Amino acid sequence: MNQVNSELNTRGWLRGAVIVLLLLGKWSGGRAQELKRVPAIFVMGDSLVEVGNNNYLNSLARCNYYPYGIDSPRGPSGRCSNGKTYVDMIGEMLGLPDPPAYADPSTRGPRILGGVNYASAAGGILDETGRHFGERYSLSQQVLNFESTLNQLRSMMNATDLSRFLAKSIVLMNFGSNDYINNYLLPSLYSTSYTYNPRDFANLLLNHYSRQLLALHSVGLRKFFIAGVGPLGCIPNQRAMWQAPAGRCVDFVNQILGTFNEGLRSLVDQLNHNHPGAIFVYGNGYAAVGDLLNNPARYGFTIADRACCGIGTNRGQITCTPMMIPCPNQNQHLFWDALHLTQSANAVLAQRALYGPQSDVYPINIYQMSLL
Repeated sequence: MNQVNSELNTRGWLRGAVIVLLLLGKWSGGRAQELKRVPAIFVMGDSLVEVGNNNYLNSLARCNYYPYGIDSPRGPSGRCSNGKTYVDMIGEMLGLPDPPAYADPSTRGPRILGGVNYASAAGGILDETGRHFGERYSLSQQVLNFESTLNQLRSMMNATDLSRFLAKSIVLMNFGSNDYINNYLLPSLYSTSYTYNPRDFANLLLNHYSRQLLALHSVGLRKFFIAGVGPLGCIPNQRAMWQAPAGRCVDFVNQILGTFNEGLRSLVDQLNHNHPGAIFVYGNGYAAVGDLLNNPARYGFTIADRACCGIGTNRGQITCTPMMIPCPNQNQHLFWDALHLTQSANAVLAQRALYGPQSDVYPINIYQMSLL
């Protein structure tokens, strides 16, 4: 009985956390005031955190049409979800406005003082990743785009203020998924799986990632949250592509991610050791999403292996098609489309990234980092 009560209490707390995150506009109190010590967040990554950069690119990888954004007051914005991404929620809990898309022509002047989002669907750590979708911002291009923003910031504040601003801001980075599902695991389009075994490919990614992180550090940024890759073998896209049995993930896909995620955590240790004035944090996305997959009912989900829209038995359809009618119960689904989580699932990830233990965020969580 005690175990049942404990489970019910845990479930209630988690649902409460989700409700809090979805009603962020009403979030206040001492902790919220402390979090405002962060002046800006700069977001780099892929479609898991994009807010509309690809709307302005010649790209097939876009989410700027209905039913995307169906649960957002702003409607379809370019976010590949029914509502908010997990970095949207982290930013709001840090007391900041949503960082605008870099490619939006209006992202200039005072708008950039709360941060900018550079993320791009189909973008990866490697420049070639996602090329079959057309234009996209890779990691290296996103770093160059940040340097363009930095030039604007230099014209808006003196060197001392800018140095303090950059040191207190947080960079949220979410890369790696596309380098697998839109590169390494597509041997008909990319040669990487013929050239590299999984360990060597992971090391290639880590070497590229490390160079760009050091480039960002060199211009004055000091706080980094770096998300690992989730269990891609369990997303509807990969289940369908490899024809996994009902209810089963694609084990070999998950297994090849191990070297990358382990290496990314080790890279965080190395960077923290070599740069004591900075803090690099590893977000264990594999564990966080894995927990949602293994225990969906604990978080209020009833469907963890099928998307709300965008895929059924059709192996080629990975996103919601324009004006498609989605499932009527999207809050009970873990996945919105074949690649991306629902707003409700993103709320759980945001909570864990912000306040989670070292098994979720290592060596400290984002809340702790915000106070440094």
